[in-house]
Amino acid sequence: MNIAIKNAYALIGGKIDRHSIYIEKDKIAGIDKAPEGFRAKKVIDGENRLVIPGIVNAHTHSYMAPMRNIADDLPFMEWLTKGVEPVENSMTDEDAYWGAMLAMAEMIRCGTTTFNDMHMHIFSTQKAAKESGLRAVLSRGLVGDKYNKSDRRITEALKEMSEGDNANGRITYMLGPHAPYSAGFDYLRGVADIAKEQGLRIHMHLAESQAEIDNLKKEQGLTPIEYADKAGCFDVPFIAAHCVKVTDSDIELMAKKGVSVVTNPASNMKLGNGFAPVKKMKEAGINICLGTDGAASNNTLNMFHEMSLLALIHKGVNDTPVCIGAEETIEMATINGARALGLDNVGKIEEGYKADLAILDLNTPSMVPRNSLLSSLVYSANGSEVDTTIVNGEILMEGRELKTLDLEKILYNADHMMERLGKA
Repeated sequence: MNIAIKNAYALIGGKIDRHSIYIEKDKIAGIDKAPEGFRAKKVIDGENRLVIPGIVNAHTHSYMAPMRNIADDLPFMEWLTKGVEPVENSMTDEDAYWGAMLAMAEMIRCGTTTFNDMHMHIFSTQKAAKESGLRAVLSRGLVGDKYNKSDRRITEALKEMSEGDNANGRITYMLGPHAPYSAGFDYLRGVADIAKEQGLRIHMHLAESQAEIDNLKKEQGLTPIEYADKAGCFDVPFIAAHCVKVTDSDIELMAKKGVSVVTNPASNMKLGNGFAPVKKMKEAGINICLGTDGAASNNTLNMFHEMSLLALIHKGVNDTPVCIGAEETIEMATINGARALGLDNVGKIEEGYKADLAILDLNTPSMVPRNSLLSSLVYSANGSEVDTTIVNGEILMEGRELKTLDLEKILYNADHMMERLGKA
């Protein structure tokens, strides 16, 4: 559907000014000037509206959305092994589908248009992503000790890529070895070989907790970053989630190998893992992007909350208010995430780019007065200001009403699923 957004504030090139944006099919076809022969089937009045690039959640686990608030205030490994894993192990494919649907409803309502997801149940998240209309990059979580090309999880990952519906290019894939403590060296090397052979990226948790560091040092004499590199993982485009506990030499290695790092401030704080050295990594030239992690450890999928935390935390940690500013934060939550995911036509408002946009209502207390709309996106917005979400030129939400998802049905199924699993 051709859409014209007329005379709205828009974030383009780091600046916010009045613009009209013309969407033709799935792309931005014109800014301020409609393409020749353009006819809008829908016109959106931009008065009191702010258009921003759709937000990219670069690390999450959508199926975990119903697990929010089930294992709070626990040490990391206890949270994982006694809180989360028992529920994960009881979930069916249908449970995972409804969990992912709940996550996608939440993300759409907060202006997220793309998410990078590590999941457990073949085809469940893919099915939900297709129905929701969101752009998704999916990786089946891979765990194992010794590599075997017929390993069930690897087989599932490749099957999903080859047989699943990619929703006309909206859904793409990576390989997702879980973490150094769950992917043995031989196994990880095998996964890296598959990635090289098939031209795939790798998405993995690295250097998240002190226990992970200590155990790997004791067993392998390596940091998690060195471990992944030695296994060959950094020989392909690599996304490292967390990187809370990294050394200066780790940072130098990641910068040299072109690793992208996804920082997850809320999750890292909640689980008591600390603060990633984002300032150091940024200064080293590493592509830093932003994610929420799963709702079991956040407990939301609200990237506005994450943006605010990112900017504020590192000012405090580094004792300077000019550490990470609003413009940098927004870039980490949009174009940097798209770059990490290999999406070269997503993440900014520019002719030829995909029409993935969020439109905010400026007539809300959190956005008034309009002293600096750029700052307000990071320091005062909370996500409820998002009125309209567009992905691939399709309106997924308008007037806060979801257009592709049945919210009432999703809430019912997610709630009753957790009652059945004994965690409601």
